[in-house]
Amino acid sequence: MRILVVEDDSVLAAALTRALNQSAYAVDLVADGAAANDALATTTYDLVVLDIALPKVDGLAVLRRLRDRRVHTPVLILTARDTLDDRVLGLDSGADDYMTKPFDLPEFEARVRALIRRGHSVGGASLAHGRLRLDVAARRLFHDEQPIEMSARELALTELFLARQGRVVSKEQMIDHLFGFGDDVGSNAIEVYVHRVRKKLEPFGIEIRTVRGMGYLLDKAG
Repeated sequence: MRILVVEDDSVLAAALTRALNQSAYAVDLVADGAAANDALATTTYDLVVLDIALPKVDGLAVLRRLRDRRVHTPVLILTARDTLDDRVLGLDSGADDYMTKPFDLPEFEARVRALIRRGHSVGGASLAHGRLRLDVAARRLFHDEQPIEMSARELALTELFLARQGRVVSKEQMIDHLFGFGDDVGSNAIEVYVHRVRKKLEPFGIEIRTVRGMGYLLDKAG
């Protein structure tokens, strides 16, 4: 899952990014509307967290441009503008939810889960491989409905393998799924995470194969 956070308050932006990372989301962070437009033009996101009062380009203009392009990515507005007219304008401009500052992080996290669950409702809110199941919105992995403990990035990598089972996943795709574009990714970071995920899935008879020169493969469940 990849989320774009558009917020020019550096303290709040850091707190949001930290909370989302801890829930196994890859986060891209930008601080103005122009950068948001650039990111949305080049990257597909599962959710956009959008402030309104932004430098360069107003958040509502970013939202309208996104909807004009017929992009239906869920958008959660976070703003200090708290009048009824402001909320109506934000929702009428194409937002899926609207929160006013200040707010509590647990409520923010719950709204993120709800929007992602809604965004995946057509294709299903879970991914499965035999008796292995990932609850996409709750960010929890189960085998025979017993939870499997994983770190945030281990879970994100498992999600990618489940979503693309039967297809080779390249290192570039893994980096794009696991890391925000500001993260410093070491040369062996992917190998480390693949090794960790393999160790946690092997006891359940699930194998991630190396396809030399191409990437890694989770075969489709028989």
